[in-house]
Amino acid sequence: MPSGLAPSSPADADLALRRELYFFTLYRLLEAALLVFFLFGPVENLIGTPRHDLFARSLALAYLFIAGLLFLFNGRGELRAQVFSGIASDLFFGILAIHALPGAGTGIALMLMFNVGAAALLLRARYGIGAAVLACAGLIGEWVWNWIGGESLSRTIAEPIMFALAYLSIALLTSALGRQMRESQELAERRGAEAANYAEVNELIIRRMRTGVLLVDGEGRLRLANEAAMLLLGDSGEYDGPRHGHRVLALAAPELARRLSRWRTEGRPDESPMQLAPDLPEVVPRFTRLLAGSDQTLIFLDDTSLVSRHAESITLAALGRFSASLAHEIRNPLAAINYAVQLLEESRDIAVSDRRLLEIVRQQGVRMNGIVENVLGMARREPAKPEHVELMGFVRQFVDEYRASHPIEQDTLRATGPEHRVKTMVDPRQLHQALTVLVHNALTYGRMPGQPARVTVNVYFDDVGLPAIDVLDRGPGIPDSVAERLFRPFFTTSSHGTGLGLYIARELCRANQASLDYVPVPGGGGCFRIRLAGSSALPTR
Repeated sequence: MPSGLAPSSPADADLALRRELYFFTLYRLLEAALLVFFLFGPVENLIGTPRHDLFARSLALAYLFIAGLLFLFNGRGELRAQVFSGIASDLFFGILAIHALPGAGTGIALMLMFNVGAAALLLRARYGIGAAVLACAGLIGEWVWNWIGGESLSRTIAEPIMFALAYLSIALLTSALGRQMRESQELAERRGAEAANYAEVNELIIRRMRTGVLLVDGEGRLRLANEAAMLLLGDSGEYDGPRHGHRVLALAAPELARRLSRWRTEGRPDESPMQLAPDLPEVVPRFTRLLAGSDQTLIFLDDTSLVSRHAESITLAALGRFSASLAHEIRNPLAAINYAVQLLEESRDIAVSDRRLLEIVRQQGVRMNGIVENVLGMARREPAKPEHVELMGFVRQFVDEYRASHPIEQDTLRATGPEHRVKTMVDPRQLHQALTVLVHNALTYGRMPGQPARVTVNVYFDDVGLPAIDVLDRGPGIPDSVAERLFRPFFTTSSHGTGLGLYIARELCRANQASLDYVPVPGGGGCFRIRLAGSSALPTR
C-alpha cells in the first residue's frame, strides 16, 4: 500500500540551489543589459562622460555576452563552478566599469553588493568572504590607481572603505544565512530518509499482514489493498474504465459491498463469517472510517481459519498443561497396579483361569503407561539438541534395535539407501522417537488383510539435495479425507490409539528444522516422509 510520503532527496536540494542561481544569473544579465543601455541608448548622457569611451563600450558588450552565456548554461555543470565563474566575471567587469565610468561608479558599486551577497549565500563561508575581500581590494585598488595616475578624483578614500565594510558585512550575513539554509536542507534530507524508511517498513508490515486490508472510497472503488486482501478477493470484479482503473467492490465482492452500505447507513456492523468466493476461506469483515467525516472506509478481513488455528493453539497449550498434571497423578497408582500384577503373576496360588485376567490387566497397564508417556511427551516439548549424524548408519542401527526389542514375527522391516555417507544435523534421540512412531504405525496398520506387513525405511537425497527418510508400507493406504487430519492431536481411527503419535512425531521434526508429511504411493501403500536439514544447518533453540 503506497504511503504517500515523499522525502527530500539530494536532487531536491540541488534543484533548490539552482533556482537561487537562476535568479542570480538573471540579475547579472539585467546589470549587463542596463550598462549597455546607458552606453548605447538614448540616455547615454545620464551617466556622464566615460573616461575611456571605446573601452567602456567594449567592456559593456563583453559583460553582456558573458552574462548571457552564464544565463544560458545556468542548469548545466557543477553548481559551485558556475557561482565561482559568475562572481569572478562580476568583480572583473564591475571594477573595470567603475574605472571606465566614474560618473556611474557609485551605482555600479551598489549593484555589486547584491552579487557579493548572492555568492556568499550560495558558496561556503570561506569562499563567500573571499569574494567580498576581492571586491574590497578591487574598489580600494581602483581608487589608489586613479590617485597614483593623477586622475581627478570625485570621491574620497572614505567611499571605497565604506563600500568594503558593506561588502564584508553583507557577505558575513548571507554566509550565515546560507549555512543555516544548508543545515536545514541536510536535516530535512535526513528526516526525509528516516520517514521514507519508516514508510517502507509500514508498507511492508501492511503488505505482509495476514489480515486483509482494503481502502474503499465513497463510490465503492477499491483504492488500496494488501496482499492478503487480494488473495481473499481473488480475480473477481471489473475495473471502472481506463480513466480510473480501480476495481469496483460491488462487482468484486457483492455481499461485502452490501454489508458496507448497510454499515454506512445504519452504523451497525455485521461481523458474521462470510465467503467471498466458493473456493476461498471464510472471513469476518470489520469497517472503520479512514478519517472523521471522510467517505473513505478501511475494511479489515480476518481469515477465520487463522483465528481457528490460533484458538486451537491456545487450547492445545492449556490441554497440554492439564494433561501433564493429570498424567503425573495417574503415573503413581499405575506403577503400583503394574507392580501388584507382577507379584500376583509370580504367585503359585493363582488359578490358571485367573492368570488370563492378570495378563489382560498387565497389557492394559502397559497401554496406559504408553498413553501417559505420549501425553507427557506432548506437554514437555523439550528443545532439540542437534548433532552431526550419519543418516544411513543411524537408520540401520535403528532397524536392528527395533527388531531386537519388538518381535515382528512374520512381518519384515528393512533399511535401504545409498552406499555413501549421508550427513545431516539432527537430534538423534528425537529422530529415534519419531521413527519409532512411524515404524510402529506402519507395522500395525500398513498391511493388507491376512498378510504380513512389509515396511521399508529408505534414506536418500531429495530433488534439492537435502537428506530425507521415507517410511514405506504395502498396506491399503490412507484415504484423502483421513490424510488431511492425520497430524491433528487426538485424531485416530483406531479404538486402541491416542491420536498423539503422529502429532508428537511432527512436532519433534519441526524442532529439528525438518518436516514430516504423508505422501500417497501410486502403486499402493503409504509413505511418511521426513525431510531433514543439511549437514551445514545451524542448530536453533
